[in-house]
Amino acid sequence: MQANIVEAVNDALHTEMAADERVLVFGEDVAKSGGVFRATDELLDAFGSDRVVDTPLSEIAIVGGATGLAMYGYRPVAEIQFSGFLPPAFDQLVTNASRIRWRTRGELSASMVVRMPYGAGVRALEHHSESLEGSYAHVPGLRVVAPSTPADTKGLLTSAIRDPDPVLFMEPKRLYRSFREDVPEGDYTVPLDEAVVRTEGSDVTVIAWGAMMPPTLEATENLDADAEVIDLRTISPMDTETVVESVQKTGRAVVVHEGPRSGGVGSDIVACINDEALMYLEAPVERVTGFDTPVPLLSMEDYYFPHPPQIRASIERALSV
Repeated sequence: MQANIVEAVNDALHTEMAADERVLVFGEDVAKSGGVFRATDELLDAFGSDRVVDTPLSEIAIVGGATGLAMYGYRPVAEIQFSGFLPPAFDQLVTNASRIRWRTRGELSASMVVRMPYGAGVRALEHHSESLEGSYAHVPGLRVVAPSTPADTKGLLTSAIRDPDPVLFMEPKRLYRSFREDVPEGDYTVPLDEAVVRTEGSDVTVIAWGAMMPPTLEATENLDADAEVIDLRTISPMDTETVVESVQKTGRAVVVHEGPRSGGVGSDIVACINDEALMYLEAPVERVTGFDTPVPLLSMEDYYFPHPPQIRASIERALSV
């Protein structure tokens, strides 16, 4: 079937709820209205109010409730309306959900998913456009996933629901309805913790994920070099093997992410490359990132996140050495 990302989310939820009665969906406005972006549309009609539940406006209660349900054997999928609303629930993710299996020596686990749209570019209000994957990637026991295509969205979300550990599933809302592609119907999974090479090349490795994949791919078009573009997909735990193998082949690397530069995931990627592929590098690793500021409002946000010309300039700089 042809689907965009928000439709792929809905299809994955519908398919998993039909296959496993332990799968529950809840969050603010997910039932009657089908969610802010309609990602949970028609699930209430299909599965009833016992499995699709509108919650109070309390993120800590949403994630805390998901943690408790997961410990009792359910597979909850909690929606946080926007990524900037998740910090109040940070305590539940860090203190409880991420360490239940460690704390109980494997007797209990928190098989749960926290979904949230993230990123700038849709002219949203304050606290609606953050890209803070770096903060959550630092938490042991918590998977952080960011798909960039509809097919990967369905496959990765299905795998996340079935995973025994908590998964933070970051959906690039700027891409929600930007394009459609073929998405397999029925049972379909994409492995977690595995990056994918979107385009193969021999001259420079370009690493990105989520909403940064389209501008990265655009930046490598008609380049006077062969760029190998890696879509990280799972941010934590990271598929460093794919990254290192590519850099060992190309000798150059550029990392692109929307979040702030300081403490960003890009820093970890650079460190990994320096640890495992330093002697293969022909040039310093370039980073193209957001700024160390809150996401600005309205049209000013266009100056915040990386665009194809900036990415291309960094690629050409790496190639010029």
